Amino acid sequence: MVDIDAAIGYVVAHGDPVERARLSYLRTGQPAPEEVVDRIAAGQMLEGGWSASAEGAVPSIDATCFRLAELDDLGSLRGPVVERALNWLATAQRGDGTWQEHESLAGEAPPWAMPGDPEATLYLTSVAGFWLTAAAVEADPYQTRSPFGEAIGRAAAFVVSQLNPDGTWPSFLAVGWHAAGLLHQRQFFYESARVQQVLGDRLPNMASADVAAMAAALRRVNLGDDWLLQSARKRLAETQRIDGGWDSNEGPLFDVNITLTALRACR
Repeated sequence: MVDIDAAIGYVVAHGDPVERARLSYLRTGQPAPEEVVDRIAAGQMLEGGWSASAEGAVPSIDATCFRLAELDDLGSLRGPVVERALNWLATAQRGDGTWQEHESLAGEAPPWAMPGDPEATLYLTSVAGFWLTAAAVEADPYQTRSPFGEAIGRAAAFVVSQLNPDGTWPSFLAVGWHAAGLLHQRQFFYESARVQQVLGDRLPNMASADVAAMAAALRRVNLGDDWLLQSARKRLAETQRIDGGWDSNEGPLFDVNITLTALRACR
C-alpha cells in the first residue's frame, strides 16, 4: 500500500507555501488562503486565459488548463477567476470542436501545444474538454446542467472520431486519461472503456508521474474506484521512494508536485 504518512512528511519537508497549501486542502478540505489564489490569478489576462510566458501577449490553451489544475488542487475551481477562464476556453473552441494554440505561439510552443499539429490538437482538445468537464462536475456532481455542455459535447465527439478501433489514439500518452474522463462524463461509455483498457495495458511501463496524473484525473471526474484505479494505486505503492516521494518526469524540482498528485490519486 502507498505510505500516505511518508508522502505527507515529504511534502511538509520539501514543499513551498503553495505546495503546502495544496497539501492542506487534500488533508482537510480547507480551501487555500486568498493570497495563494491571488498569486495565480494575478497572471490572468483580460481575455480570461493565461499566457504561456511572463512576456506573452496572447492567452494559451495549455497554460490556462495548467492554471485551472493548480486552482483545482487548492480547492478553488469556482468563482470569478475560474469563470472567466472557462468562458475564454469555450469561446476559443474552433468550429470542429477542437482547440489549437494561436499561430503566434508556434516559435515557443512545446510539441504537445504546437499550432496546427494534429497530435497537439487532439491533446489540447482532450485537456480543455476535460477541464470544462471537471468544472461542471464541481458545480454539479450529477451533471444535470452546465453552461458549457455544448462545448464539452463537441469536444467529446471530436475525440471519439480520432480513436482507433482498438482504443488507441494518435497522440501523446496524456490524451488517454483526459479523454477517458471526458468521454465517460458525456456517456460515451464504450469508447471510454476502450481507452481505459489501453491505459491498463500500458500501466506496467508508465512512469510513476504518469500513473499519478492518470489516477488523479480519472478520480476528479468521478470515474469510480474500478480496476484501473486500483491497479494505478498498486503501481504507485511499488514506485514510492523510501523518503515518501515519487520521481517526476521533469527532474527533482518537481518531485513535490508529483507527490501531491499521487496523494490526490490515493486519498
